Amino acid sequence: MSTPDLNLLFALDVLLAEGSVATAARRLRLSPSAMSRTLARLRETTGDPLLVRAGRGLVATPRAIALQPQVSQIVKEAAALLAPLEGLDIATLARTFTLRTSDGFVECFGPGLIAKVSAEAPNVRLNFLQKPDKDSGPLREGRVDLETGVVDASLGPELRTQALFLDRLIGVVRAGHPLANGEVTAKQYAAARHVIVSRSGFEADAVDRPFLPEDLTRQVASVVGGFAVALSLARTSDLVATVPERHSEILREGMFSFPIPADTKPFTVAMLWHPRLDADAAHRWLRGCVREVCLSTAGSSGPA
Repeated sequence: MSTPDLNLLFALDVLLAEGSVATAARRLRLSPSAMSRTLARLRETTGDPLLVRAGRGLVATPRAIALQPQVSQIVKEAAALLAPLEGLDIATLARTFTLRTSDGFVECFGPGLIAKVSAEAPNVRLNFLQKPDKDSGPLREGRVDLETGVVDASLGPELRTQALFLDRLIGVVRAGHPLANGEVTAKQYAAARHVIVSRSGFEADAVDRPFLPEDLTRQVASVVGGFAVALSLARTSDLVATVPERHSEILREGMFSFPIPADTKPFTVAMLWHPRLDADAAHRWLRGCVREVCLSTAGSSGPA
């Protein structure tokens, strides 16, 4: 079965509205001969003459009269379907967004984001997933709407990114720890026993390694999979946890934090999404909410 040429619907709509090949040709910016050929194709497709000569003009056949309101409605609906979406009513938006975030992001920024979204779009639901790796597959496959994290070379080249804020590494120990009595020196930091975060479980893959000096050595007592677990161990032991400052603000409440006594590199935390959602009005609104909440909560580190 051959596929019908749907462009004929638009030509038929104009022909029936104008009742004239010449006028229809002008509206569609075609030559009269091209419009006549189109009418011939319509006659062949429908099996009806559609427009017939009556004196110096054309009149519609009964089939054409019956078709006109249906064709007109279909053309209007098609035009609306293909037009850019305008005037999205956020207040009535009903949608679920899935966000995959780095460790500590929900604790630090989740309450503010939920409050903002609930105030503007009470029917929108936010689902937060942990981000155990940098695999961009969930974004490509549509299982995740938005991610946060540090952009690096492993990121899929087609993904869109927007900076949210600058972050830096800090050291954290329990209240009453020997290092909590003053300025921590490089010697004290290196000599302390550390808990580090590594998604693979290997010390060489520590997530903080790219932001620390290459010659820095630490006494690693434990390797864990996330910053929350690292801080939990540090809270109840003499271990030192090295964590991002902004992401860990809530998680390290009541603990002693200090600048790393070494030449560390700051890093930009960004949000990431697939380009198929780039022009989606609801997704643009969500990105704006995330950006605004991160900027207002980013404290002294300031925006990226």
